[in-house]
Amino acid sequence: MTQLYLSRARLRRDSQALSALSSLLLPHDTSAQIKSGHHLIWALFGDTPERNRDFLWRQEEPGSFYILSERPPADPHGLFEIDAPRPFEPNLRAGDALEFRLRANATISRHIPGQKRGKRHDVIMDALHHIPGRQPSEKGGTSLRAEARLALVQDAGSAWLSRQAQDRGFSLPTPPRVDSYDTVVIPRTPQQSPATFGVMEFEGILTVTNPEIFLTSLRSGFGRAKSFGCGLMLIRRAW
Repeated sequence: MTQLYLSRARLRRDSQALSALSSLLLPHDTSAQIKSGHHLIWALFGDTPERNRDFLWRQEEPGSFYILSERPPADPHGLFEIDAPRPFEPNLRAGDALEFRLRANATISRHIPGQKRGKRHDVIMDALHHIPGRQPSEKGGTSLRAEARLALVQDAGSAWLSRQAQDRGFSLPTPPRVDSYDTVVIPRTPQQSPATFGVMEFEGILTVTNPEIFLTSLRSGFGRAKSFGCGLMLIRRAW
């Protein structure tokens, strides 16, 4: 298996030049933070224009990132304080219990008649599709779809991760906790529509069933929108 490195990178705030750019590098808006993080992390690995992404990342707090990569990050512009990258070599066995955290863009593919490939949908939006969006609820003020969304986040998110587990080398002894669900809108060029996707935060305990497959899954990540800080699962021993 290809060597992996786990790194912690924090955006430097001790230089006058970076301080002047803080509003661009550390915007307050969540979607803008994700777009900024996307460009910042690519700067650590984009040594050639043809380079394919060989890393996963997640933002822990504004300007602070965890990175799992096939190469140690390089910071030619001095933008970051980077802890010494350490080899990611967890010694796992079948039956090991691990605490995990995962930020994921969870999707499901639906068949389209007459087409070979299905169309991907956000799992929450897919589950809400059959619920009226404009009818007022009996309580008043909140639509049926808005009320259902609150309840569906846990159920649909848990079901999605359970499906992932089936062939990704782990099982879920108890349903994971889905802490949040947000819609992210990333502006692009004037000629392109914004990139819009849902992001869920999972926490829980998993059981390793196949260490080799599970480690491969950690390397490739879970779900989509991995360029935008999704897909990296952080693990530690549960006990």
